[in-house]
Amino acid sequence: MKRPMLPVALAATALLLTACSGSGSSTKAGPAPATTAPTYGCLTKDQAAKGSFALDAGTAGGSNLDAYYRDSDAGGARTAVVFSHQLGGSLCEWAPVFDDFTKAGYAILAFTTEGDVTEGIKAAAGRLKGKGVTGIALIGASKGAAGSLVAAKLDNPLPVKAVVSLSSPEVYSQFNAAIAVKTVKIPTYFAAEETDAPFNANAKALYDASVAEDKQLKIYPGGNHGAPLLKDGALPDVQAYLAKHAPAAG
Repeated sequence: MKRPMLPVALAATALLLTACSGSGSSTKAGPAPATTAPTYGCLTKDQAAKGSFALDAGTAGGSNLDAYYRDSDAGGARTAVVFSHQLGGSLCEWAPVFDDFTKAGYAILAFTTEGDVTEGIKAAAGRLKGKGVTGIALIGASKGAAGSLVAAKLDNPLPVKAVVSLSSPEVYSQFNAAIAVKTVKIPTYFAAEETDAPFNANAKALYDASVAEDKQLKIYPGGNHGAPLLKDGALPDVQAYLAKHAPAAG
């Protein structure tokens, strides 16, 4: 007498149980693919993996900004440099000098924003405070410089020790640097290049109006604008200024 055949569904279930209870031959789901950290077009993959992140600037109900953070080469930096780019630029403007500042003992944080620079700086300071940083220096280019000058007079999660203004206009949209420098006593370094009009004249006007406790003005040869000034000769002067007013050791 022939045995009745198992229903199809029951047979399939039996086959599945046999496969799962066999000698370790069951198929397991592999790990989820790792998310690649953004390089923003200027960072190495290693740099991105260690430092790229989304900075919550808290504007317009919450806005995440492309950002990059790195501690000093020695670790445990107490002072950080916050970089703010020019109109239409990005954090990549500052990539050529990241190493120069981390080797000098500073942590660095650069971000990209088309919005309110002062909100980005405030968010950056909050993030840095969580990293153990106790003070910040602001370096800005053009729009970012005007925003940095204004940010220096606002309440921030960390004290601003010094400001470096590279090619700032006197007024840019919501950032009135000409008014800010009349109240900000934080040490301020003003710079521009000699054929970069009208920003060469703006730098002198801002310097003249500034009430900073220690202010400096330097007009460098050339016609470059903003961040490139650092590689055009301003870097050692800026680092010396920060070493005096916003030392890396805090």
